[in-house]
Amino acid sequence: MMNAKYFWTLAIITFLFSCIQEQEKGNEFNKQAVITEINKMFDNYHNDIKSTGLTSEFKYLDNSDDFFWVPPGQNCALSYDSVKAILEKNAVAFRQIEFHWDTLQIFPLSAQIATYSGIVSGTMIDTSGVKSSVQIIESGTVIKRKDGWKLLSGQSATLTTN
Repeated sequence: MMNAKYFWTLAIITFLFSCIQEQEKGNEFNKQAVITEINKMFDNYHNDIKSTGLTSEFKYLDNSDDFFWVPPGQNCALSYDSVKAILEKNAVAFRQIEFHWDTLQIFPLSAQIATYSGIVSGTMIDTSGVKSSVQIIESGTVIKRKDGWKLLSGQSATLTTN
């Protein structure tokens, strides 16, 4: 009787352990594919800003209650609606904006979420023709939604340019 009890206990433990291993295998994801997708999103993001201005950022921001951002010059996190209002206000002040990543590191956490950090450089020309160079350090979290990767949260600060 003891041997049968031992056998069934061992069988159940083995079965449970194999289920756990299968579940872990199901959680594996292709980190390089996530990095490639997010790089493409950021390229599109900067291209859209260059083509249509700051308001094109809206399609890259996660319009959910989980969204927050700490923009340059702010000392607290702002909601989506606050960030949208700032972008709409500033968009009319510029006739041309061009950004690119100097450095960008993407850290996939799953197939649907990643963090990133990098430095963005660019130029902005206001409506009176004054050209300004900008350099921004930024880090944040991106999340994959049904319509693509979105900025979920983060912070950015202006760096001094030479």
